Amino acid sequence: MYCAVPLLIGVRFFMNYELITILGPTACGKTQFAAQLAAQLDTEIISADSRQVYRNMDVGTGKDLEDYTIDEKKIPYHLIDICDPGTKYNVFEYQRDFFKVYNSLKNKEIIPILCGGTGMYIEAVLKGYKLLDVPPNQQLRESLKEKTLSELEKILSCYKTLHNKTDMDSVQRAIRAIEIEEYYKTKAPEQTEFKPINSLIIGLEIDRELRRERISSRLRRRLEEGMIDEVHSLLNLGIKSEDLIYYGLEYKYITQYIMGKLSYREMVRQLETAIHQFAKRQMTWFRGMERRGFTICWTDATLPTERNINLVTSLLQKVVPSEEYIS
Repeated sequence: MYCAVPLLIGVRFFMNYELITILGPTACGKTQFAAQLAAQLDTEIISADSRQVYRNMDVGTGKDLEDYTIDEKKIPYHLIDICDPGTKYNVFEYQRDFFKVYNSLKNKEIIPILCGGTGMYIEAVLKGYKLLDVPPNQQLRESLKEKTLSELEKILSCYKTLHNKTDMDSVQRAIRAIEIEEYYKTKAPEQTEFKPINSLIIGLEIDRELRRERISSRLRRRLEEGMIDEVHSLLNLGIKSEDLIYYGLEYKYITQYIMGKLSYREMVRQLETAIHQFAKRQMTWFRGMERRGFTICWTDATLPTERNINLVTSLLQKVVPSEEYIS
């Protein structure tokens, strides 16, 4: 469903929103659009990507840092390249780091742009969920280690609390998810530590077939740009193969290829399928956010950038609708 809003610009902003959120599935052009919007509004971007936080993981996570330069102007970005590969960054740490950046940008009296595809990260900061730093449960891990991914997903589906199932494409991630759910059964907090944020949420929607074409084309391009060499370099740095597999998607399948568990053709085919499934899960999460009370203004990601920027500025201004609408 698209928002019916006028395409007007230049009216004084009424500061009803504290944040602008740009979300959507992988390959929809979120970063490019967010950077263009940030240049227009003279603001900064906070990333909401669970894997772009890691240093030296550039090609596989699609950082595309050149997208943050608009007309030779560098757009400031945050929460990218903030921790070392091999570590297990999580939503608890993200929420803490986000609010540090967010509060500092608020003091500059600008409206930051939150941009990314990790729905759990976005939802956790917008709602201000109280989260706990969940320690490892070795006994639980031992009891689950022989189960398949599908068996673990079935166990996880029995829990009702909020957890990011979008990236669930490795046994390690699924076990960690169950570990978190078990911890929250007895330690669930009763009050919110951070205040919810009044954010304008823009969703970039893209036709399913076009999205699939973009994903396949982007995968081929990244393989040509040295994605396999990047994984080799990470292994040479001493990052354990199981840690790379934990990150899922590109790092999971390329590591298995390097280890000789998959042929090159099998790796590409399985990885391509996994990314398509990942994009579908992202959209499922975003639709779930709407059911949980979020208002997402969806617009066509293939519309001209200027037109979608006008959409955002019109919503910020809260002007009276005219005859021209996004459709």
